[in-house]
Amino acid sequence: MVRTRPRDGTPTSTSTYSALLQQVKAAGLLRRRTGYYWTVFAVLVVVLVGAGGAFALLGASWFQLVVAGVLGVVFTQFAFLSHEAAHRQVFASHVWNDRAARYGGTFFAGVSYAWWMHKHTRHHGNPNTVGKDPDISFDAISFRPEDAVAKRGVMRGLVRIQGYVFFPMLLLEGANLHWQSMRTYCSRTAVKGRWSEGGVFLARFVLYIGALFWFLPVGMAFAFLGVQLAVFGFSMGIAFAPNHKGMPIIEPGQRVDFFSRQVLTSRNIRGGRWLEYGMGGLNYQVEHHLFPNMARPNLRAARVLVRRFCAEHDVPYTETGLIRSYVIVVQYLNRVGSAARDPFACPMVEQYRTR
Repeated sequence: MVRTRPRDGTPTSTSTYSALLQQVKAAGLLRRRTGYYWTVFAVLVVVLVGAGGAFALLGASWFQLVVAGVLGVVFTQFAFLSHEAAHRQVFASHVWNDRAARYGGTFFAGVSYAWWMHKHTRHHGNPNTVGKDPDISFDAISFRPEDAVAKRGVMRGLVRIQGYVFFPMLLLEGANLHWQSMRTYCSRTAVKGRWSEGGVFLARFVLYIGALFWFLPVGMAFAFLGVQLAVFGFSMGIAFAPNHKGMPIIEPGQRVDFFSRQVLTSRNIRGGRWLEYGMGGLNYQVEHHLFPNMARPNLRAARVLVRRFCAEHDVPYTETGLIRSYVIVVQYLNRVGSAARDPFACPMVEQYRTR
């Protein structure tokens, strides 16, 4: 259960966050780092061109699957850049951030900006909040015992072992992201930039899939696409998975101030620069949630300020290693899933019932 006040009884309020924000501003950590992002973009384009060259030279060779894996990683990195542009981290201009995320991200990563923003904005506003955060909504994976108990048929069988199958399921996440994007463009609801963004999305897949099946035998083309999608989905999933799963969930009716909500429901991952690049800066999840428009290179320095500030105000700050975070996720999902096996034997169910 989320604690809404520090243990000394002092309210954690908007004024508390404002004090931290002033420290961050004074340290210059909210300044744009556009040069950094142009450098990352240029490196990714070079790697992408190199992968294209290797694709052309290899021809009908099963070594093409190595190229497919590289593309899966590269597309993930483009998705991270799109995510950061959507958060207004890259350019000072909102228009250019919007264009970079809407068209650049959609073209290079194949993920709808319109769909992502609708979902991700709600998550940032209410992380791990029941009924408000779509990332813990009733889906293939259950994050609350009540949801696990409500599963029926095949889904009930799946949720019973969801912790063990969670990471293998991420191999399908790339295809799911593309599918959700396509559904958005074809939906009857209002979608900003439906035709322009949707046109970029369509062009991307016509060019990409057309090239695969034009230059490769059919079986090899399908294998190439499968590997690329699996690597893309898995790379995306392992970056986002440890950030909130297994952290406190805010139940309906609980009132939690912004600062506590963002810190208590987020988990940081310890690691060096390579982890920072590999996870697109999402290893600094606490800082990212407190300052969503902070550029990736500044998150490391912000972590020092936030950790000290949380210690001064007696607010728990969660940080763990990468492997340990995955173990926590698996254990948590299996504890939730145990409700589908025997709801009366699940301590988490009893915990929720006593609230």
